[in-house]
Amino acid sequence: MTETNLPVTVLDARVVTGTGGGPEKTILNSPRFLEPLGYRMICAYLHPPGDAGFDSLRQKAMAKEAPLAEIPDRGPWDVSAMAALLRLCRREKVAIFHGHDYKTNALGLLLRRLYPMRLVTTVHGWVRHTARTPLYYRIDKLCLPHFERVLCVSDDLVAECRRIGVSPRKLVLLENGIDTEEYQRTQPIDVAKQRLGFDPERPLIGGVGRLSPEKGFDLLIEAVGALRSQGLPLQLVIVGEGDDQPRLQAMMEKWGLQADGRLAGFQADTRPYFEAMDLFALSSRREGLPNVVLEAMAMGVPCVATAVAGVPKLIADGESGRLVPPGDAAALTEAIGELLSDSGKRQALARVARRIVVERHGFAQRMERLARVYDELLHGGARRQGRTRSPIHAAP
Repeated sequence: MTETNLPVTVLDARVVTGTGGGPEKTILNSPRFLEPLGYRMICAYLHPPGDAGFDSLRQKAMAKEAPLAEIPDRGPWDVSAMAALLRLCRREKVAIFHGHDYKTNALGLLLRRLYPMRLVTTVHGWVRHTARTPLYYRIDKLCLPHFERVLCVSDDLVAECRRIGVSPRKLVLLENGIDTEEYQRTQPIDVAKQRLGFDPERPLIGGVGRLSPEKGFDLLIEAVGALRSQGLPLQLVIVGEGDDQPRLQAMMEKWGLQADGRLAGFQADTRPYFEAMDLFALSSRREGLPNVVLEAMAMGVPCVATAVAGVPKLIADGESGRLVPPGDAAALTEAIGELLSDSGKRQALARVARRIVVERHGFAQRMERLARVYDELLHGGARRQGRTRSPIHAAP
């Protein structure tokens, strides 16, 4: 095999705590799709030492045969993380460094001074607001214009990157995708409900995501509580973990959902929960293009979603789901109630939604577009001939 036919090594780097979220799913699912296209991808995660939640990502990496590099990260001033990344880049002959957050973007710029490689980043959005968010945003604002390609998962992020000074020629809209073979219904709703301990005779409303304020699960609890007060025998399940769990649990009790509401915590496989839902609700105040909506649509679950960021491009109101204004509990309540009263409408929306995901948001299609970005960056657009290679589990 000649040197030019060897797979190009790409290092995707991201800081993660706990079990991760949508971006982690996308990253770990990518290597097996990129390998036939000529790119060998290593998933490098910087994480706190001893983080118990990280074990779930190890298991996902093994299940997806994704090469995983674990980088212990003790905080902003831990120079050993950068040293470990540099060793990894040199040992694996990394050609493309692909950052996924403010810290890995900054590290990528520093590493390129010590090791020659091309720089790409994906902007997933600045949706989680904490006391440090303004600092992270400022760091990204300084870093992003220096990357050779800046991939954005939604149109609003493209516009924001332009606003902070990224050249339009560097910007690429690369929306999230879903593996539609993996995400498809395998059992009827009533059977799925029974297996999870829900009443098969009563409608189940569901949400999935990190338990933090920007996800708006308080609005979902309020909406379901209001509909129950009108006499609808609803059940509610919210899948995910996070710091907002105590507040949300208190809200469940306030609305009388102790018996019929469940905070299901982290679930390594959310598909059984999607299959049990009569309706999926995205109640987020802020988002990019959320994987959970794509997953629900692929599973054939009718959706009510807030019209944030890239969601209106994905869901056409009344055709493939229902859209409501973000932060509006009354509108969310009305839309959920409307769809619960019309099973035919729910089924029609679900069929269209599944077709849209299959035709426009398949994961293989997304990886083809990503490979073209790499091709253009390295070879002026000429497609390399892919070679298969068994995945490795890299260590720093």
